Amino acid sequence: MSTTILEPVRSLPAFSNEPVADFSKPANREAMEKALREVRAQFGREYDLLIAGRREKTPDKLHSLNPSRPAEIVGIHSKATAALAKEAVESAHAFFPQWRATPAETRVDMLLRAAALIRKRKFEFDAWLVYEAGKTWPEADADVSEAIDFCDYYARQMLRLAKPDPLLQLPGEKDEMLYLPLGAGLIVPPWNFPLAIMVGMTTAALVAGNTAVIKPSSDTPTIAAKFAEVLLEAGFPAKSFSLLVGSGAVIGDLLVEHPLTRFVAFTGSRDVGLRINELAAKPRKGQIWIKRVIAEMGGKDAIIVDREADLDSAVKGVLWSAFGYQGQKCSACSRAIVDQAVYDRFLEKLKAEVAGLKVGPSDEPDNYMGPVINAGAKRTILDYVEMGKQEGRLIAGGSSTSGDGYFIQPTVIADVDSKARVFQEEIFGPVLAVAKARDFDHALELANDSEYGLTGAVFTKNPEKIRKARDQFFVGNLYINRKCTGAMVGAHPFGGFNMSGTDSKAGGPDYLLQFLQAKSIGEKIS
Repeated sequence: MSTTILEPVRSLPAFSNEPVADFSKPANREAMEKALREVRAQFGREYDLLIAGRREKTPDKLHSLNPSRPAEIVGIHSKATAALAKEAVESAHAFFPQWRATPAETRVDMLLRAAALIRKRKFEFDAWLVYEAGKTWPEADADVSEAIDFCDYYARQMLRLAKPDPLLQLPGEKDEMLYLPLGAGLIVPPWNFPLAIMVGMTTAALVAGNTAVIKPSSDTPTIAAKFAEVLLEAGFPAKSFSLLVGSGAVIGDLLVEHPLTRFVAFTGSRDVGLRINELAAKPRKGQIWIKRVIAEMGGKDAIIVDREADLDSAVKGVLWSAFGYQGQKCSACSRAIVDQAVYDRFLEKLKAEVAGLKVGPSDEPDNYMGPVINAGAKRTILDYVEMGKQEGRLIAGGSSTSGDGYFIQPTVIADVDSKARVFQEEIFGPVLAVAKARDFDHALELANDSEYGLTGAVFTKNPEKIRKARDQFFVGNLYINRKCTGAMVGAHPFGGFNMSGTDSKAGGPDYLLQFLQAKSIGEKIS
């Protein structure tokens, strides 16, 4: 690895987002096809647990599958026992003093190396995401680009926090504030952004000087194993993190409840997030701190289409937001709230666009949508579709598609009442509910009629309505005249209100503060 990556630590260039690959270019297409072949050749390989530098095999195995072709086993993983989970937390706690003492600039160097390694292996990681997470080529590449962004961005933020802004200096004193790491933390990433969010939460914890126990989703453990390779190659000490694959029932609660767990960083469903928050809030014997929970828990996101909107742009924005990655994003548009003056025209245009979406295996580049993540998700989503047929008017989709994979048609249900379950409950699949609004004020009222508050968007050309949305649309991430998905690190700090989580703003300038604690020091000097 070239040392030029490491030398400019104190004068890093300004952060810029990693460009996504253009697969219309023959070179990129050929590179991706090669990566898919090479990754497929590794299907069925066995992966060990990593317990603070020690590789561990167990007799109980987890098989991760290709959701496009569920008969294909992507990876075979040893499952952690309760005893191994306990050991991982205790080992992380034991190594924490040594890791905490590592200079921040040294930790930053490691993180910059990790960014460079992921960038070097970008098409390979794309391919793992295609096969194990069911992402289409562009969705996979966006995930990997975001992972790189998190590394590069948090490296720069850690340098800033290592030398915080000076305080007011009282006469005769030297006054300063330091940011100290918290301790051993638990990282629980989701399956839907199995690289980007895992990388973001893990590297934020590590670069801040914490140790980490990573528990990936049981749907995407192979991607986590590949990321662990990157951390080790980048120079992160083997004892600075552990990788535990296993069921929440066996190890999940134990990891949260352990008295030496200092914090939990979680992304996933509302119900699991609330359970983690509840378990973490109760102090255990020997625990000397209040555990910190950083949680992002999903959404029921709405796009408002005003009568003064560019209707074609609005249709595209809703389409991309609702059906990109099969609607399996916490930021996905699952509610379109459309002014009655343009309602029928909007539905007509949307129906035509949805009809053109191709669904099929995610490794085939012509497919816009791949599979949902697993058989259980498919059953749940189809149950909501049947419910939606009773609660509204089906205008597109409404069933699964042919093939062995977990494929569901992009589905649009119109004329939905605000109290309908498909309007209120997070479905996490390619199902869009459309409701009619009397006017813009009514549209805002409908958009805010939710226990969630993650993302939202407004399409309108009216500056006064934009001003009103900025003030009265209660979401953590609001977009004007664009889709409500695709938050970019550095530009769109990400996190929501209410049951969408702790609004911790991943990819923003204050995110690392979630993994640090401030210490104020006043020294008398005269």
